[in-house]
Amino acid sequence: MRAIWKGHIQFSLVTIPIRIYNAIDTSEKLSFNLLSKETHNQVKYEKRDKVTGDLLKTEDIVKGFQYEPGQYVIIEPEDFDKVKLKSTRLIEIEGFVDANEVHPTLFDSPYFAGPDGDVAAKTYALLCKALKESGKVGVGKVVLRDRESTVLLTPHEKGLLLYKLRFPNEVRNINEVPNLSDQEADVEQLKMANMLVDSMTKKFDEIEMSDQYNGALKEMIDAKIEGKEIVTIEEEAPKVVDIMTALKASIDKAKADKKPMQKATGESEEIITSKKKRKSA
Repeated sequence: MRAIWKGHIQFSLVTIPIRIYNAIDTSEKLSFNLLSKETHNQVKYEKRDKVTGDLLKTEDIVKGFQYEPGQYVIIEPEDFDKVKLKSTRLIEIEGFVDANEVHPTLFDSPYFAGPDGDVAAKTYALLCKALKESGKVGVGKVVLRDRESTVLLTPHEKGLLLYKLRFPNEVRNINEVPNLSDQEADVEQLKMANMLVDSMTKKFDEIEMSDQYNGALKEMIDAKIEGKEIVTIEEEAPKVVDIMTALKASIDKAKADKKPMQKATGESEEIITSKKKRKSA
């Protein structure tokens, strides 16, 4: 695995040399090119002035910030240089917090953080152990590509996971979602719903997490390459039924799915019956 960043984790007077690695494998994702419908040549995009229609070169384009409708302040490259932050190659932990204090909406890209060499391994392992036993996560800051990012450090198996975090002001308020209400749930319906949740409870690793769409997409592409006919089956929309009826039926189904399978004896019921008849005779 190739490291994408090399630096240090620092908290108080403790410094640990680390390397950062991508945690996400993007090689399985399929990508497509846009082609001309008639010639199947790749499409080339050109930058044009929206008003005059003139074709523009890279040197003809500047960046602008719209502060009023139709009004822009032009930002030159040297203006960005004035606000660049010095990259220190240092993840400075500002504090340790309970893991449940960090809202899931703040989590962004995950990375693996590993020790940089044998000397760092012991202190690295010590931090992993301390975080596991305390139930805490480290929150700090790092400058990447001239920008400061907030990061979260959390134990994961034998190592550490590092998440880039979104800033809280970037996350919308859920109360802006239409049709939310404080409506009281029916007591009997709630009881049945809790029973259904209990009956469907399982471990996370027992739930299939494969990308079925990506697999189907690959099969479709292979079929087209081989010149095969592609047959699709249109699924019917599920019927909406009374909530209590649906809950009761769902609980019965969940219970039936959890029943252990009978062990195979290697003999069918007909053979066993035949043996019993011979014995009685």
